[in-house]
Amino acid sequence: MIGEDRSERLDVIPPKFRVIVTRRPKYAFRGRDGVLQALAPAHIIEAGLPSERLLAYIAVSKYADGLPLYRQATIYLRDSVVLSRSLMAQWMGHLGFELKILADYILEKIKAGERVFADETTLPTLMPGSGKTITA
Repeated sequence: MIGEDRSERLDVIPPKFRVIVTRRPKYAFRGRDGVLQALAPAHIIEAGLPSERLLAYIAVSKYADGLPLYRQATIYLRDSVVLSRSLMAQWMGHLGFELKILADYILEKIKAGERVFADETTLPTLMPGSGKTITA
């Protein structure tokens, strides 16, 4: 080989929805009372639909990327996934409750510092249904 040309291209793999099925077979034993079954895996929302990865994706889209839940619902609908804004809002409430311990820990670390720096840049935010923006 006397050399090579190399080029790079940026690509993206869009998020893909999938259904995760957890199977927990039940076993009955002769000479023993009852049925044995493996414990169900723990979830942030017990017996709920969303995986932890989906909750993180929705939260990052909402809070870090500024993508409101009603827009996310429309985006997910393109993949034939129907998630209402109110359902996702309930999920964010559950997630906030679970992350309170982390938020308290971070707040204590911030308070322990000598100085606190903050970015107070305002952002235009759409008001759904009105066609107008407000400053947030």
